[in-house]
Amino acid sequence: MTTQGNGNGHHVDASVSAESDGGASLFQIAPPPGELTKKDFVSNQEVRWCPGCGDYAILNNVQKVMPDLGISREKVVFVSGIGCSSRFPYYMNTYGFHSIHGRAPAIATGIKTANPELSVWVITGDGDALSIGGNHFMHVLRRNLDINYILFNNRIYGLTKGQYSPTSVFGQRTKSTPMGVIDYPVNPLSLAIASEATFVARSIDIDVKHLGTMVESAAKHKGVSFLEVYQNCNIFNDGAFDYFAERSVRSDNVLYLEHGKPMIFGKDRNRGIRMNGAHPEVVTIGENGITEADILVHDIHLQDPSVAFMLARMEQPDFPQPVGIFRAVERPSYDQLLVDQIDSAIAKSGPGSLDKLINSGDMWTVE
Repeated sequence: MTTQGNGNGHHVDASVSAESDGGASLFQIAPPPGELTKKDFVSNQEVRWCPGCGDYAILNNVQKVMPDLGISREKVVFVSGIGCSSRFPYYMNTYGFHSIHGRAPAIATGIKTANPELSVWVITGDGDALSIGGNHFMHVLRRNLDINYILFNNRIYGLTKGQYSPTSVFGQRTKSTPMGVIDYPVNPLSLAIASEATFVARSIDIDVKHLGTMVESAAKHKGVSFLEVYQNCNIFNDGAFDYFAERSVRSDNVLYLEHGKPMIFGKDRNRGIRMNGAHPEVVTIGENGITEADILVHDIHLQDPSVAFMLARMEQPDFPQPVGIFRAVERPSYDQLLVDQIDSAIAKSGPGSLDKLINSGDMWTVE
């Protein structure tokens, strides 16, 4: 069963292998994983985001990627908190939880540890994850739970109509900051890397091909995968990323990180990132004797997170905005370590008895 919205704020249960037909449910055997298509992951719920919202592109890419993962629908769970992005589970024909504000990682942890075979996804926004959910965000990453965590970053509170969020830029005028934001914004990637996330990536909603590649790469990572998506809110923060993401300027203002390749960007592919001591700098190939050999080569597998953290701090206008995989390293996942501990305890002491546990130790009778 999956919890889905019925359009009036209430929830109804619908089988993961059923389709609605005039109020009746036609129970069908789902195709095997190898025969699933995008259509199999599209629910029968009306998508209720504003026309033109960047959320549509993210939903479309996730639905397109799911069949390629070779996972049956009944082994997939989407968990969300509160916010525009958090309607996501309704639109996926899988299991799902529309949970509580900021607490999606806690619920996802319970799901994954109870059934490690499930593919668990957390869908969240910059407010849900980084404000009320900041503590849960940090701990699910450091534990390296084998889940996929996608953060929709539109730098605004969209669901509650335009208040500033933890990622709103300094000085931004919003409904709750008419004289400008005086908080310094959170950098989600910096926080993820500092929290020891083993996979950290970023993409842009309107760069559809790149976004799909990042979703697929995140899904295939063993351990926690964190993907930030720059997502335009065309109602309350329209054009927030146009200065680097809009197609006409993207080649000069976005650095596409590719493992094993030099960090080169620009319409003419003649600009790059070079290290000047401990600091990165933008240089032009062909000037002052600079060649491609001088350009920093990207390595996503570095155990030391320093370079990934440095890249996460690069911002416009001094640097191109980096997108792609920043870090992808291996470390035992929390859920696997937990299973190993349980198996070890059972091997040593037997399967145990809940009844004996409850009735062990000191007992009192309350009358």
